[in-house]
Amino acid sequence: MPSEIRLQRIADRVKRELSEMLIHEISDPRVQQIYITDVNIDRELAYANIYVSAIEGSERAKEVLSGLESASGFIRRALSQRVKLRSFPHLRFHWDPTLEQADRIEEIFASIREDDERRKTNNEKTD
Repeated sequence: MPSEIRLQRIADRVKRELSEMLIHEISDPRVQQIYITDVNIDRELAYANIYVSAIEGSERAKEVLSGLESASGFIRRALSQRVKLRSFPHLRFHWDPTLEQADRIEEIFASIREDDERRKTNNEKTD
């Protein structure tokens, strides 16, 4: 079995190559304007879990995932030619909600800051 460092190198290479493919080679409109957030490869090199997101958010999740699933054979074949392995892992695509969750957390922090500023302003007026 490959070491953790080798697995990470393979995952990084797959991520880089797939990102290039999405920009230059795949013309399916369902997978336009998406980005790869992470790639994890299991220790047996059987599966590559690919996490994707889009600027528009989760309203495009089904569309993007179906586009990637329909192109998975082409993507796997192209990646196997670029990333030389004895057997190339099967691709599994997942939606990554992390960025949307981070935006929501930022909104909560902003509202807390606004509340604190209002309280300080009200306290100064009453003094």
